[in-house]
Amino acid sequence: QDAIDRKEKRSETFKTAVHGLETDTPALKAGELGHRAPQWVRDNLVTMCMRCREPFNAITRRRHHCRACGYVVCARCSDYRAELQYDGNRLNRVCQECYVFLTGHTVLEDWEGKHKGILEKGAAEVSSRSLLCSSLQLLDKNGKGGTRGWFVIPQDDPLVLYIYAAPQDMRAHTSIPLLGYQVKDLPQSDSRHLFQLEQSGQVYTFLADTEELKRRWMRAMARSAAGITPPEDEEEDADP
Repeated sequence: QDAIDRKEKRSETFKTAVHGLETDTPALKAGELGHRAPQWVRDNLVTMCMRCREPFNAITRRRHHCRACGYVVCARCSDYRAELQYDGNRLNRVCQECYVFLTGHTVLEDWEGKHKGILEKGAAEVSSRSLLCSSLQLLDKNGKGGTRGWFVIPQDDPLVLYIYAAPQDMRAHTSIPLLGYQVKDLPQSDSRHLFQLEQSGQVYTFLADTEELKRRWMRAMARSAAGITPPEDEEEDADP
């Protein structure tokens, strides 16, 4: 009975995970795992393993794809083999989650029971339930360079701005509590659409791709900074 309970729990975890992908990546149903070839998550949509959340690099932590669910994972998290029906029941590289689901075997390393920290919310999952999300650039203090990433204000955490390196990352690299900040417009210069968050000498400068996107972010951040949570019918749509 314990084994049955564990498998059912793994099944629910898998279904939740695959439905957290962006809408342009069709999700596999739990019953289709191993029976139908998945659509792989594109490499350029993630900067870290979608299972352990460790950053990828060119030498010690390279990208691999789970042949069952299509996630981009590191070598450690995909060091498993399972028979896949869609590939003639041949053994294929799969991630730990899919290995347990497909074979019913247990592994020594068990991530169940670990609670997600404030930054450990997957970008795709959060974006699907966000007040606003899109690419932005956070400029450095000189206003010349900076970090471009995927920025999200979650529906269930509307007073915080989460910053991801890529839109499919499983962990945000930083967050900014918006409550109490002032949103400041900056005049357009050299076709750059700039605005700022400012509070007690702390200043964040953002660069949007368009003037319309800049205005949407200024409205959303101003409401969050004032502690105003919009009703569902006023939520901003996610930008592609």
